[in-house]
Amino acid sequence: MNYRKGLISALLAPMILLGDGASSNLHAAGYAVFTQGAAALGQGNAVTAHSESPSTVFYNPALINGLDGTQVEFGTTVIFSSREFESSTPGESPSSKSNAFYPSTIYLTHKFNDTLSAGLGVFSPFGLGTEWNSDWAGRYLATKSQLQTFDINPVLSFQITPSLAIAYGVDVIFLDATLEKKVPSGAPGIDIGQKFKGDGTGVGFNIGIAYDMTRDITLGASYRSAVKVNVTGDATFSSAVIPVGQLNSRGKTDITLPQQVTAAVSYKGIDALTVEAGLRWEGWSSFDKPSIALDNGSSSVTPRDWKDSFGLNLGARYRLNDTVALLGGYVYGNSAAPDSSFDPSIPDAATHVFCVGTEVSYQRFKIALSYAYQLYEERTKNNDADASLPSPPFSKANGRYQSDAHLLAMSLGYRF
Repeated sequence: MNYRKGLISALLAPMILLGDGASSNLHAAGYAVFTQGAAALGQGNAVTAHSESPSTVFYNPALINGLDGTQVEFGTTVIFSSREFESSTPGESPSSKSNAFYPSTIYLTHKFNDTLSAGLGVFSPFGLGTEWNSDWAGRYLATKSQLQTFDINPVLSFQITPSLAIAYGVDVIFLDATLEKKVPSGAPGIDIGQKFKGDGTGVGFNIGIAYDMTRDITLGASYRSAVKVNVTGDATFSSAVIPVGQLNSRGKTDITLPQQVTAAVSYKGIDALTVEAGLRWEGWSSFDKPSIALDNGSSSVTPRDWKDSFGLNLGARYRLNDTVALLGGYVYGNSAAPDSSFDPSIPDAATHVFCVGTEVSYQRFKIALSYAYQLYEERTKNNDADASLPSPPFSKANGRYQSDAHLLAMSLGYRF
């Protein structure tokens, strides 16, 4: 039997999934990750216009001028995500899967004088992490998808006037992806395993601004540029029954990580209380018609037609005393993936996040601990997202998708 044409066609679509998913979305549409600090998470990430943490290197580097001396912070977030699928096709069984992730961060800031500060952040701005059972109804669309990014982000912040600060930084992003699914062989009861593993690098920039309108009101905004990452890797096939090693091939594609804008206003005119409200915009419309080329001569363009997304953040910080602060927040974000291209590599949907936390200062140490519950709105798939698959009996995994996640963030900071 000649499997080559069908398998190569099936290969092209899943490699495009590099732009389809997120490790639990984490407050952002598409595959952006906004869980970058424990104190920030406790406030619903509403920290664009105020901050007392070195993690402001990520959220708004213009604010690092308010951090005295040299400060360092290490943090991690433990994320337990759960996904459920109920098929709309008679005879197909429900599926569910739970996963755990541990994105971590490192931040360093230093204040040279009253007008110049510098910072460095190492974090994961984008991520993908979904896994389904190898025999589930949508195994021809996705079984396991993992994408990791690491951003090395040095920044400089300038206090232009006593009320105005601006910052500029460079983002050097390293990307690594592993994508797996099953491919129908054409022979009854025989599936072929397919895996793509690739990596690449890209460079972008970020800008921050903070303006004190009054002693109690601050406006803040932050921008991160789009980053194009050229990805190269290997596509491999495996089967205990059919010889398919001759189909293995090198491949290449590129991913444009979207530009992001946040803007917020904070108010601290109530004794011991700081509140902030913010908006976020992400340019996912750049993920339109990604293409891929294999060294064996095959190529493909897959329409995705994602849309720009928006979200909002509300947060509060209440200082009980000089040692303990209480944190609370709420996040809303809409979905970037339209119904026409929604697929189970990640059941992306509008999301609601409810956050609480605390921060304890002791001498030169600062410890933050936060918890968040992220609830995705139910979403129904009713499309042929992978057009390379043949008609039934091969499943399109249409049906109802429901997801949620529990997040526990911790950080330890020290001021020299």
